[in-house]
Amino acid sequence: MKTTVSLLVENKFGVLCRVAGLLSGRGFNIDSLNVTPSTLDPSVSRMTIVVEANENAMEQVTKQLNKLIDVIKVTTIENGEFVDREMALIKIRANPQKRAEVLREAEIFRAKVVDATPDTCILEATGDEGKINAFIEFFKHYGLVDVARTGRIALSRGGGKTAKKASKTPEDELKKAV
Repeated sequence: MKTTVSLLVENKFGVLCRVAGLLSGRGFNIDSLNVTPSTLDPSVSRMTIVVEANENAMEQVTKQLNKLIDVIKVTTIENGEFVDREMALIKIRANPQKRAEVLREAEIFRAKVVDATPDTCILEATGDEGKINAFIEFFKHYGLVDVARTGRIALSRGGGKTAKKASKTPEDELKKAV
C-alpha cells in the first residue's frame, strides 16, 4: 500500500541524506519525495515522502525517523485525512494549426499553456496522481517531447497542523535523557 509520510525537519545540510538513508537502509523504495522550506518558519523544511509499505513496517519507520536529531515531527497521513496534489509539465508537439485544439483539450484537465514555440507547447496541470496520469496519457497522441512531475505534496485536513502521530515534545526529549 502506498503510504504518505509528512516530516517537519530542521532546514539543515545533510538532513535529506539521513532520512533517505534510513528508508533505503530498511529496504524501502521512495516513490515520491518533495522537500521545501516552510513558509511559516524558514528554519524548518517539510518533506513529503511516498513509499510502498504495510502498516507495521511504517510504524517501525516512523519510530526510527523520530529518533533522528533533526526531525521535528513525523506524520503518517492516512486516506481521507489529507489533501494531496501533484503538478506536471508536459511538452508536446503542436504546430500553430493544432493550438486551438490543444487549448480546448487542456481545459478538460484545467491545464494551461505556459510556453509555446513554433513546433511545441508546454502544458501545466495539477491534481491527484490519477488525474496527472490521465493528463499525460491523454496528450500522448500529439507526441510527448518531455515530462516533468513534482511528486505528491500533502497537508492534513482540518484546523490542525500536520502532526497527528508521533511528534517530539520537550517531555519526550527529557525521557530520552533520563
